[in-house]
Amino acid sequence: MKVNGYHHLTMSTDGAQEDFDFFTKDLGLYSVKRTVLFDGVLPVYHLYYGSKNGDESTIITTFPFRKPGVYGRRGTNQSKFVQQAIPVGASDFWVNRLGERGHKAVKTNRFGIDRVEFSHPSGIEMQLVENPEDPRDPIVNEEMGIGKEHAIKGIYGGVIAVTDRNAMDDFMTIALPLTKMADDENGMAYKVPTNNGMSSVVEVTEIKDQPQGTWTLSGGTIHHFALNTGDEDSQLKLRAHIEGLGFTDISEQKDRNYFKSCYVRSPGGALFELAWTTAEGWAKDEPADAIGQTLVFPPWFEDRREELMEGLEPAAFQDA
Repeated sequence: MKVNGYHHLTMSTDGAQEDFDFFTKDLGLYSVKRTVLFDGVLPVYHLYYGSKNGDESTIITTFPFRKPGVYGRRGTNQSKFVQQAIPVGASDFWVNRLGERGHKAVKTNRFGIDRVEFSHPSGIEMQLVENPEDPRDPIVNEEMGIGKEHAIKGIYGGVIAVTDRNAMDDFMTIALPLTKMADDENGMAYKVPTNNGMSSVVEVTEIKDQPQGTWTLSGGTIHHFALNTGDEDSQLKLRAHIEGLGFTDISEQKDRNYFKSCYVRSPGGALFELAWTTAEGWAKDEPADAIGQTLVFPPWFEDRREELMEGLEPAAFQDA
C-alpha cells in the first residue's frame, strides 16, 4: 500500500482572524500549528487545524491572503469542495448550528450519502458528510458546544471539477492509484485506501460551462489535497511510479519541517500532494501537549523573523 488515507487538505483563504474563528469556533477544530508560507517571499500565515493531537487525516491547513490581496478564480479544472466526515445523523445539527452562526447551510445527498453544504467565509465550498464507515473518534469540543454525537471526525475527501472525465479517470485509477467506487449522474467517486477500514474518497464532477479556475496560491481557492504515504520509501516509490507513467508535472521532495512532500498536477488541474510525517512531527518546535499555541518559524526563516512579523496580518491568535 503506497497510500494510507489523507494527510491534510489545504485552502487559500481571505482574512486570518475570520479563518481562525471559523475553524476553531464554528467547526470546533483545534489549532495544531501556526507558522508561515515556506515558498516565495510573501509574508503569509500558514494555519493548521484538526484534532487536539494533530492526527493525520484530520488536518485542514490555510493560507490567509487578505493582506497581500491576492485572490483567485473558482471554476472548472480545479478542486471545488473540501469534505469532512461527521457521524451518521448529525446533518441537521450542523445545518442549524452553521445557520445560527451566519453561514447558509443546506442538507443534500450525493452518491446515496447525506451531507451538509456550506461555504467558508472566503467563499470556498465545503461539505460535512455523514460517513457510515469511519471508526475515528469525533473531535469533541465541549467548550464550543460540540459533543460526541455531532463532532467532526476528520477529512472525508474532496470534490474536483474537470472538463475531461476520461483523462482524470486514468490518473486516479492508474497513477495514484485509487479504486473507483461509483460512476453515475453524480460523477465519479474513488476510494482512498486506508489501513483501518475507514472510507475516504475523491469525488470528480464534470463541469464544462465554467471558466478555468486559478491554480496559483490565491485567496478563495483550494490549493491541494494531500495523500498520506506513511513513510519516505512509499512516497518516493509512488513518485517514481507516477512520473514513469508520463505525469512529469511532479515536484522533487520538499521539506515542510513537520512532514516531507511531493506535488503532482493532475490532468484535470487539481494539485495532489504525497506526504509523510517526520518522526518529531508537530512537536518539532512546540511541546507535544501544547501544539498550535505559538507562532513558529522554520530554522531557515529565523533571519527573516522580524521582516515576516511586520508583513503579517494582525490577528488575535498571534501571541496566544
